[in-house]
Amino acid sequence: MATLAHRLPLPRVPRAAAVRHLGPNWYATVMGTSIVAGAGAALPVRIPGLRTGCTAVWALSLLMLLVLLVARALHWTHHADQARAHLLDPAVAPFYGCLAMALVSVGGGTAVLGGDWLGRAPAVALATALFLAGTVTGLAVAVAVPYMMVVHHKVDAASPVWLLPVVSPMVSAALGPLLVPHLPPGQAQRTLLVACYGMFGLSLLATLVVLPLVFGRLVTGEPLPLALTPTLFLVLGPLGQSTTAAGNLAAAAGPGMPYATGLAVVYGVPVMGFALLWLALAGAMVLRARRRGMGFTMAWWAFTFPVGTCVTGAEGLARHTGLAALSWLAVGLYVLLVAAWLTAAVRTARGLAGGALLAAPRVPGRGTVRTR
Repeated sequence: MATLAHRLPLPRVPRAAAVRHLGPNWYATVMGTSIVAGAGAALPVRIPGLRTGCTAVWALSLLMLLVLLVARALHWTHHADQARAHLLDPAVAPFYGCLAMALVSVGGGTAVLGGDWLGRAPAVALATALFLAGTVTGLAVAVAVPYMMVVHHKVDAASPVWLLPVVSPMVSAALGPLLVPHLPPGQAQRTLLVACYGMFGLSLLATLVVLPLVFGRLVTGEPLPLALTPTLFLVLGPLGQSTTAAGNLAAAAGPGMPYATGLAVVYGVPVMGFALLWLALAGAMVLRARRRGMGFTMAWWAFTFPVGTCVTGAEGLARHTGLAALSWLAVGLYVLLVAAWLTAAVRTARGLAGGALLAAPRVPGRGTVRTR
């Protein structure tokens, strides 16, 4: 037994020194991976092996989440000065929304796919725990980060990353309905539905405050710096996620709320139209930046989760309308999502192997710290 134990490879635990510059933006890798699994499982087409592949990707996202939670715990334990600097940095602090969204998105994947490998009861228990942890974190971040921006941060111009803290409750609103069937009928189910509608409104109204600032910066100022250009895709997040939330809430509401389906369609179709417009605009800006020498940064993960929310939004609209065109839209966007995920994942793996990403990280954003 001792000889065998020496031969077995031991799991690699992140070293404290290696995680000094590991910021909360790394949770975007978990978000982007989990949405590939969740969106693929809900595609309105039957492809042999698709669900098995999506379940494997979900398992990968769960493993990535666990590794990052350990690494970030080491970061806070051994590099508290750097952690406090991240909170005071207007370029980094908004990425704490990624922690909440990573927890909830992996929880959503667990509710949909986890039962295949874990069993129904353990999967529901894990999904519930991740949903609660992510939701509480998201609501705290949605208050704390704007407070830090007002009191401690001084920014030069609006940035799409400002959307990250306020969109995290929308992810909970979109994935919370997956847990409704597992609650006792009556008060428990209705309470969760109402809470999800409340988070839907909270996030939507906050987005309507931030989004005009971002668009105003684009049309009145210069284009974003090359390294920041991928963050334009973050605008798709609240658009696609709110469409997904409206559809999932309608599906969970059942006959007790007959207007929910109509609301989901009336809201979702125009918002999805605007999302496609923004996708074309952001894509054109990225192509422009690429021609001018934009290289890989962790900002490329913005190509994954926001596009994935558009996939799930189109899937929900296809279910509620029965339109084949929306089904094919979901399939086309999913192909784009998988291509973006593969590109970002391969580039990130190369950066980690070479040590460049952890040695000299740069989180997109601009600004300084207020002294008051």
